[in-house]
Amino acid sequence: MSSSSDIIRVTVWGENLHEQRHEAVQKIYPTGMHTVIAEGIRENLGARAEVRTATLDQPEHGLTEEVLAETDVLTWWGHMGHSQVDDAVVKRVYDRVLAGMGLIVLHSGHWSKIFVRLMGTSCTLRWRESGDREVVWNVSPGHPITEGIGEAFVIPEQETYSEYFDIPPPQELIFLSTYSGGEVFRSGITYTRGLGRIFYFSPGHETHPVYYQPEVRRVIANAVAWANRPGRPHYTSTTCIQSPTGWFLPKE
Repeated sequence: MSSSSDIIRVTVWGENLHEQRHEAVQKIYPTGMHTVIAEGIRENLGARAEVRTATLDQPEHGLTEEVLAETDVLTWWGHMGHSQVDDAVVKRVYDRVLAGMGLIVLHSGHWSKIFVRLMGTSCTLRWRESGDREVVWNVSPGHPITEGIGEAFVIPEQETYSEYFDIPPPQELIFLSTYSGGEVFRSGITYTRGLGRIFYFSPGHETHPVYYQPEVRRVIANAVAWANRPGRPHYTSTTCIQSPTGWFLPKE
């Protein structure tokens, strides 16, 4: 049995806009993508994780100081509502990532305010809504995020993403995707910002049932476990502090 200190506190954030406005998406995700993503994490991590959800329409987008203080790993799915995310909330999440909170950015979250701020680049890419087959290749076997994933898995229908993806060079390339149209894309990548671990994973367009696929759910759950940093050092300052002369000398 896990002790309370072993439990990973996860907040699954989603816009929940497509699900309310588009009938085709509503049919696939009647309770919202955030709910299905949360179910996948619970399914794979079981008692190791305590999972809550938050959405754009909640006060402070559901990401209050109190919620983030109780979040070890945050997952983020956004698309049509990027501009509606309050800058004060983005700053709050940014500071928490630097302080050691894990962040899992999914699909079109590549263009979210928080991911762009953390990357320092445009995070733009090439895309087309095609329903092409996507093959997700595991190019980092042995990495914790690929545990239980074979050399590749197939997503039968998916929005096509393609290079060039305007991001900093990833610290680790975990997955590389190819599409039936011939495109290639860095679909699973990691970064560290401050003390926080970040994983971006591209599969997950709203008009396809990608978040029900076992391999996708396993990858996200693995990433949550990897991004969690139990016992991380306490770190809150993001300002420069002047050191007095002789600070390194032994005290008299």
